Amino acid sequence: MNMKSMTSALILAFAGATGATAHATLEVQSAAVGSTYKGVMRIGHGCKGQATLNVSVKIPEGVISVKPMPKAGWTLETTIGAYSDTYDYYGKTLTEGVREIQWSGELSDAHYDEFVFRAKLSTKLTAGETIYFPTVQTCADGTAEWVNIPLDGQDPHDIDGPAPGLALTEAGHAHH
Repeated sequence: MNMKSMTSALILAFAGATGATAHATLEVQSAAVGSTYKGVMRIGHGCKGQATLNVSVKIPEGVISVKPMPKAGWTLETTIGAYSDTYDYYGKTLTEGVREIQWSGELSDAHYDEFVFRAKLSTKLTAGETIYFPTVQTCADGTAEWVNIPLDGQDPHDIDGPAPGLALTEAGHAHH
């Protein structure tokens, strides 16, 4: 593929992502195992013209010490639950933590917003794999569900309502 057609393909892909089928997506879609990750969940529009009233993000196993960022005008709730494994966090053993974050408020369909959290990506996670953050937008009359996780080898673009994914990379020498 030459540069010109590659650029056109990228522009088309980008244009598609901003259209009426915009998904809930993570702003940064890859991070190193063992690093502290700032997750920015982007919500591009409401449900079929309606305002978004609630955004719920499920936290995958191995993502620990989660701290959501409060949003002005929104109520923030977290669901604490047991981890399937135990994790070392600066000398402490963690057996439970935030498993789901919910922001409740109102986001007009005409507006775009971001929902932010910070977390540690456990060293028990595997570089080269992708982890998923199933996200549900609830509106006055219905939901937009971004919860489907692709099967091995399946292209996330080929499934309806793909869950936002984070590709895990080798632990680097990033400073915290």
